Amino acid sequence: MSTMNASRRLFLRHAGMMSAIGAAGGPLALNLSAIGTASAQTAADYKAIVCLFLFGGNDSINMVLPTDAASFANYTALRSQAPDPIALLAAGTAANAGAANGSPARLGGVLPIAPTNAQGRSFALHPAMGTLQTMFDTDKRLAILPNVGTLILPTSKTQYGQASHPKPVSLFSHNDQQNTWQSFQPEGATVGWGGRMGDLLASMNSRAVFTSITAGGNAVWLSGNEVRQYQVTSNGAIRLGTNASGQVYGSAAVGQAMERIVQTTRGGHLLEMDLSAVAARSMQAESLLRNALKPASDPLFGTAPASGSYNATNDPKLRYTDPNNPGTTIANPLAQQMQVVARIIEASGNADVGAKRQVFFVSLGGFDTHDAQNNNHAQLMARLAHALRYFDDTLGALGLRNQVTTFTASDFGRTFTSNGDGTDHGWGAHHFVMGGAVRGGDLYGSFPVYGAKNANNNNFDSSPDQIGNGALLPTTSVDQLGATLGRWFGLSDTQLLDVFPNLANFSTRNLGFLT
Repeated sequence: MSTMNASRRLFLRHAGMMSAIGAAGGPLALNLSAIGTASAQTAADYKAIVCLFLFGGNDSINMVLPTDAASFANYTALRSQAPDPIALLAAGTAANAGAANGSPARLGGVLPIAPTNAQGRSFALHPAMGTLQTMFDTDKRLAILPNVGTLILPTSKTQYGQASHPKPVSLFSHNDQQNTWQSFQPEGATVGWGGRMGDLLASMNSRAVFTSITAGGNAVWLSGNEVRQYQVTSNGAIRLGTNASGQVYGSAAVGQAMERIVQTTRGGHLLEMDLSAVAARSMQAESLLRNALKPASDPLFGTAPASGSYNATNDPKLRYTDPNNPGTTIANPLAQQMQVVARIIEASGNADVGAKRQVFFVSLGGFDTHDAQNNNHAQLMARLAHALRYFDDTLGALGLRNQVTTFTASDFGRTFTSNGDGTDHGWGAHHFVMGGAVRGGDLYGSFPVYGAKNANNNNFDSSPDQIGNGALLPTTSVDQLGATLGRWFGLSDTQLLDVFPNLANFSTRNLGFLT
């Protein structure tokens, strides 16, 4: 199926639906995606991709660690600077409950993992990621992608130093690299590669509005040329003005009146009619999704309270163990996002949702750890591990593990060197991919060499994979990661080259981590 034909079919289906609101229902309402559509292209299965974005630039060097003697010695030497060393301790080191919160001593040693193809080295995870250690080693539903980053062409260390060699714009800039990861363009981009995949496959969905969904805030990754992101909160679909009972000021009549007002036009002005149509579709979408979703307290997703109303903050399933105080749990907002995604996935087969292909976005912030990294990063790693495990367990209970693939993304990695109690902006970073279709328990891509710093110029002459301050020079591109996901999702080779603009520059276009 060509890109042009897929887009044309989606356009025609939307246009046919829009005729119900008259000729003036026009371009804006069409561009914001229709709710109802004509009969969809059939699909034999359901698949979803979930992007979990770690905003701020995750220090993945402390998330996935090579523990062979040479690597760990260089790592320890570079991350033990005063006043607050951030070098994690060797595997098997007992946790010291009397040490400072978040400190390596308080956390204990790193957690060994055993990749199928260990590349002649040994590896471990952050001490707060015990659930992911099990998922990687035993369950085999978690894979690691080492040293991924935004690239235009394969780039050697020599080429990096050449002004003529193409490189992404504004490296090391938060906003620009967040956008480049999500859209291959710097800040200001309006179309992302998740949304582009949605454009091509939305014809499989009977309601295109539910193709691209965010529970983690606005994200360019979800925006396509035709599909637009549909935003939900951790509580579900967002109502327009009225409360959960359809009331305003405690009155259902006032709520109904308000809904009539926003759907009514006083004249024939195109913009007014477009705005009215969009409001009507927003309310219809909310109603359809709200009625299709099982409650968050359903045992598949949460824990019903013994008395009173459900509160996700108090749900034991959505609380993670404090890495500083193993007997204490803390509410996990990322798990709450994962919960609503799982509820929507479960509802995908409902006739009012009618989805065969969906892309989701969730997010976790706080990763710009220039200082106080020990305590902050330990909490972030614990939240990340707990949320992924919760999501995997929930999909397992639904029988949908094989249909959903989740991957992590972030602005960039961070420097190998420490600034005394944190790290600075880097480039390449290690990432997780999780799901029943994932060939877990292994590394996909070459794990970088961690060298020793040249005391004269702060470069890493002994490593082909590290540039200034030990930042990682990516060896796997975002295009390659995305194309591997896209192939599993159902895109053709031609479509992959259309969605991923730099893919043609790389000889390996399928990294092999999905069945």
